[in-house]
Amino acid sequence: MLPTSSTTKARPGSHAAWPNTFLPQYLRRIVKWQQMDIEYTFWQMLLLCTSPKVVYQHTKYHKQTKNQWARDDPAFVVVCSLLLAISTIAYCAAYDHSAEHAAFVVISVLLFHFFITGAVVAALCWFVTNNYLREEVPDSHVVEQRVEWLYAFDVHCNSFFPMFALLYVVHYFLSPLLVAHGFVPVLLSNLLFMAAISYYHYLNFLGYDVLPFLERTTLFLYPIGVVIVLSPILILSGFNPSRYFMNMYFSRLL
Repeated sequence: MLPTSSTTKARPGSHAAWPNTFLPQYLRRIVKWQQMDIEYTFWQMLLLCTSPKVVYQHTKYHKQTKNQWARDDPAFVVVCSLLLAISTIAYCAAYDHSAEHAAFVVISVLLFHFFITGAVVAALCWFVTNNYLREEVPDSHVVEQRVEWLYAFDVHCNSFFPMFALLYVVHYFLSPLLVAHGFVPVLLSNLLFMAAISYYHYLNFLGYDVLPFLERTTLFLYPIGVVIVLSPILILSGFNPSRYFMNMYFSRLL
């Protein structure tokens, strides 16, 4: 989660020039597995599913010790990508018989489900927070603070992992039931998606609520209300999200 920026003129070595040196270093560490803190990453993933507020409490400590909000370690993104790829391969092994199509599915899921969607969501949250949710600073001598895009992407990654656990892992083991015909599969599928999407937005809210220079962050909880309202409508209409998304990739087999 990235450091705040100032509107004042930057000194050599100051944080205004920091992103230029940080991003290349961050990207280089992606290919250097030995420099990643994998144990800490799995600890964070566990807490995001059980005690997410603890994770963001440690985000405050990270800001105090390293003077930046964003992770300087790409391990979370790398591990999450690998787990997503493994789960997708498991789906292909169960529902697909073509190696070429399986490779397409794995690549498309990684790109569209995680990276592209994450980049778009991060950009949207970055825009909204910086333009509408920042506290007004009446004192011109106070450093202006802004949400950086990489911090927004970190928040997305944190929010994505529990959703991944529900909609990719738990869903995989329940998929024979969830893709079946009938009211019970429709009900269970919608409840699973409702829980996963709602928890995603709750974690998204926590990620921005921890920033002391933002206000009205409850805005990020509003999508949960939309999900809760839509779920009964989808259930009564017979819409099965599991069959819908599985048919996107394995239509010939369902």
